[in-house]
Amino acid sequence: MSKVSTIHQTVTLPAPPNIVYKTHVDAKAHARFSGHPAQLTAKPGGRFSHYGGALGGFVVLLQKNRRIVLAWRASSWAEGDYSIADFVLTKVANGTRVEFTQSGVPTASAKSIASGWHEHYWAPLSKFLARD
Repeated sequence: MSKVSTIHQTVTLPAPPNIVYKTHVDAKAHARFSGHPAQLTAKPGGRFSHYGGALGGFVVLLQKNRRIVLAWRASSWAEGDYSIADFVLTKVANGTRVEFTQSGVPTASAKSIASGWHEHYWAPLSKFLARD
């Protein structure tokens, strides 16, 4: 992989940590909020494929309702290149604060990936959770 960057984002979602966690590790819930096919085996080493295969990888760590770590890659990346996507969930008064860090992102793609998290992930997830 060429030069890499790290993306840091903090969002507050309108649901408790157990619900936010479920939308990340349950493929059916992920597909409902994203509007795209999703597959995930929710255990360390389990594979995942989201957005109809545009993104995929495997589960590194699951701490129920607290933390999710994924080895994450775009399908356009070179075979074997992964970033690490780390979601830390904390209960706050109005829902769940997610401290998100994605390290190992190709610098050339970092800006578009960062905006993609907001546009294709956090915004639809927040809207989905607000309805439930």
